[in-house]
Amino acid sequence: MAALFDEGDDPYLWLEDLDGERAAGWVRERNAETVAALTGGESFAALRAEIRQVLDAEDRIPYPGWRGDGFYYNYWTDAARPRGIWRRTTLEQYRRPEPEWDVLLDLDALAAEEGENWVWQQATVLRPGYRRCLISLSRGGADAAVVREFDLVRRAFVEDGFTLPEAKTDVCWIDADHVFVGTDFGPGSLTSSGYPRVVKRWRRGTPLSEAVVVHEGRPDDVAVHASHDPTPGFERDFVGRSLDFYRSESWLLTDAGERIRIEVPEDAHWDVHREWLLIRLRSPWPVDGVTHPAGALLATRFDAFLAGGRELTVLFRPDDRTALSGYAWTRHHLILATLVDVRSRLEVLTPDGPRWRRQPLAGVPADAHSRIVETDPDHGDAYLLDSEGFLTPATLRLGQVGGAVETLKREPAFFDPDGLAVRQFFATSADGTRVPYFVVGDPDVAGGPTLLTGYGGYEIPLTPHHDGGIGRGWLARGGSYVVANIRGGGEYGPRWHHAALRERRPRAYEDFAAVAAELVTRGITTPERLGIEGGSNGGLLMGVMLTRYPELFGAVVAHVPVLDMRRYHRLLAGASWMAEYGDPDREADWSYLRRYSPYHNVRSGRSYPPVLLVTSTRDDRVHPAHARKMAARLREHGHEVAYYENVEGGHGTAANSEQRAFVWALTLEFLWRKLAGRPATLPRQVSSGDAVQRGGGFAWGAPANP
Repeated sequence: MAALFDEGDDPYLWLEDLDGERAAGWVRERNAETVAALTGGESFAALRAEIRQVLDAEDRIPYPGWRGDGFYYNYWTDAARPRGIWRRTTLEQYRRPEPEWDVLLDLDALAAEEGENWVWQQATVLRPGYRRCLISLSRGGADAAVVREFDLVRRAFVEDGFTLPEAKTDVCWIDADHVFVGTDFGPGSLTSSGYPRVVKRWRRGTPLSEAVVVHEGRPDDVAVHASHDPTPGFERDFVGRSLDFYRSESWLLTDAGERIRIEVPEDAHWDVHREWLLIRLRSPWPVDGVTHPAGALLATRFDAFLAGGRELTVLFRPDDRTALSGYAWTRHHLILATLVDVRSRLEVLTPDGPRWRRQPLAGVPADAHSRIVETDPDHGDAYLLDSEGFLTPATLRLGQVGGAVETLKREPAFFDPDGLAVRQFFATSADGTRVPYFVVGDPDVAGGPTLLTGYGGYEIPLTPHHDGGIGRGWLARGGSYVVANIRGGGEYGPRWHHAALRERRPRAYEDFAAVAAELVTRGITTPERLGIEGGSNGGLLMGVMLTRYPELFGAVVAHVPVLDMRRYHRLLAGASWMAEYGDPDREADWSYLRRYSPYHNVRSGRSYPPVLLVTSTRDDRVHPAHARKMAARLREHGHEVAYYENVEGGHGTAANSEQRAFVWALTLEFLWRKLAGRPATLPRQVSSGDAVQRGGGFAWGAPANP
């Protein structure tokens, strides 16, 4: 067995040079090959048009955001406005089939005026008052953004207002004349993950250089942060530092500048609403002789807790089938969302003296996945509820806790669900764990093309959702669609995540392989007709499946993937993920990372399914070098690989609907050709740009599977 190459001997380090001439030329060559191979036929053009119709449909739901001023805000894109408009309307207008919208900002006009490819990121509205906001705009879809103050009354940017240059900035209002800001203040002001290490209080009319430091972290922290709670009668300032992806320290910052530590576990999530403190646990917490389990939600009075009191009320306790999915405050109530075997449940909790009353949330359909879109915790008990299923378009409802529920909007049906069904099964993983997965398709068709997806990381659950692009581009063509709820995700809370954390990560891969094998056992598909797709951490999953379980699949697609586990922590935001994967610079961690790192486990002499790698030059979260180097490595060893790198799009791979439709048409066309017996010729040869200098005596190789 050949030895693994040393980091310093990596022959494709030059592909990490984001805009270097040699790397850019290599990307152009790969893109041209892939576009020529996959986009020339009528089927691709039709597929792209079908997906574009879904993305730009005029009758899709204009999901609103509430800012506390009674307006329904919406960011909207369509074929005529590809960069989009930010707009608002009243509830009375929103109820109408075609509301009259007040356009606040037209990004297409702004981009043309300023010669920038602006991509909308977010707007933070000043509370109370609601006259000003801070708008974040990205160039080409990157995480880094420019921040500019905007006047909602004049519908114009504020001259000499709060303005920040492009950076991964964290900014929030304190009052009309002050903000908390963490940004790139110059050398030493960022963490090793590329996020703010210093947060300052900035006063209107003064240069940023005169802003006053309120909190600092260490270079190896993930980030520091500050926030202001403007709730009348409960105004508070908080500062904190994220020690890693899951652990943090937080303080209440008093008017006198005193810091009072909020003594919750480092890995717990906490939230303050008026007099209440909520604590969501990620690990067991012993308090006064009682150990509260991981995944529990606790409530207590905030001021009493700071004073040392520990009277904790358990609002949620997990069990083997049930996990907390999330929660949302209204003015007087707490809406709790849970998952029971990946099926949503919502209830209302109301504080009543020392106890909390419980009741089901009105308007929640029993046969759909439901989530809270918005509440207005400052002013009332209204909520927006969205419900959907794999075969059921979304419905948006407006409810009042304890009152009526009305349907506001319904998503159009983008494909015909007749003859299709949704089934849930449980596969048995290598260690005996039951792993749920959903199968969507015609239950009477056996052995057909099947697309399997998964994620399995960061305690993020994959829940049922209605995807018009998958419906038109895959289900309507006769394919089946499968979602695997593997460990590492949040489908069963922290325990499900912890089971695949760091050195236990291979459990997630065993889960996914078990689902793939069972799809064949059940007769739903065959290995030759089973394709898989995943993005980001899900792209890492795809890379491991390719190199560790290639015999299970007929085609693989990875979007913006993490693939080089030796150098991921040195590329862009990668250092912030070490709590999830491990530190490659520690020999104990590299000893397990090296055994599944896809980039280091490509080998010759083993048959791999064809693979498509998709990334973005403007992805400043997961460096495109992961996909670039993997493609070069696969090509070097003669494997069939297609590569496409969008010049824009950030971590989402696309900056607008046109690009998004192209990427997904490319994905589905590649999979359909490979799985449905319509082969496309994809490049295998080593080009001059892939040539590897063999000096130094090192050799590529891969360890045996554990």
